[in-house]
Amino acid sequence: MGLFGFGKKKHDDDEAEVKAKEAEAKDEDADSAVETEDTAADAEKGNEGKDVTGEDTQADCDADEAENHKVPGEPSEAYPERGELYGPWDVDEEEAPNYDEYLDLGAYYLPFMPGIELRVKANRASGQVLGCTISYKTSSLEIEALAAPKTLSLWDGVREDLLAANPKASEEPGIFGTEIKLPVVVKGGKKLVTRIVGVDGPRWMLRGIFSGRAATHPESPETKALNQFFSDIVVDRGEEPLAPRDLIPMHPPVSPEERRKAEEAAAQEADKSGKGHKIPKRIKGPFVADQQTEVQTTISRGPMFSELR
Repeated sequence: MGLFGFGKKKHDDDEAEVKAKEAEAKDEDADSAVETEDTAADAEKGNEGKDVTGEDTQADCDADEAENHKVPGEPSEAYPERGELYGPWDVDEEEAPNYDEYLDLGAYYLPFMPGIELRVKANRASGQVLGCTISYKTSSLEIEALAAPKTLSLWDGVREDLLAANPKASEEPGIFGTEIKLPVVVKGGKKLVTRIVGVDGPRWMLRGIFSGRAATHPESPETKALNQFFSDIVVDRGEEPLAPRDLIPMHPPVSPEERRKAEEAAAQEADKSGKGHKIPKRIKGPFVADQQTEVQTTISRGPMFSELR
């Protein structure tokens, strides 16, 4: 029975079958013509064999990239679009990424990135958290957040001091504006080159010290990954009165899950008391500098960092 013969009388079957075959032949000719035109158009664009699905996939990828915060493609002496197109970000900036799933260290929130380890730097006597270092493959990134004046650039003065104190230091254009290349000698007499960047924000400056391939190989995947990580950090200056160049107060790492539990506990307490209750920004908690705790390395969401305290 032909394609269109279903439900028709027996004597109409032959005629219907002939018509169906003619229709099928026309459809095949039309499909062939369309395919030929599409192939020719793709060839003219240098995309021979590309189908609609491939185009949609590429469009989706481009859209995803547009939504993600990036870093500039070329080094420059200035970094004028921080807070608009690029980070690091301030918690009050409209364009800042959603940091609900970031790791909270008080002065700043660290983004999720697979394969990194976190080392928290603290004062051995007081236990006060002073900063942290991110390790990724053969590279590392040390991060510090400093208080800054409302209007003046703190990084300009810090950079001048670094150059004056270190004759071998040099400055050059970088992804985050003018940066410092500083050779250092580590244990065993080995010499390493570090790359120091500083980004000014609203009443703060975020300093990053890159080492390993992230300091010497600008096009390496490690460099690009840590550049992106640094750019995605969200800084919380707080309202404490601080002198310029003072470290912004930090606390031991608080995971997103721990943060949510604290918020739930605060909400329950507020319901019981009938008064509004706001969670203090600088969370207090036990921290022993000599204690070392390992958490599963980040290869998927869950424990965000391999944390060494």
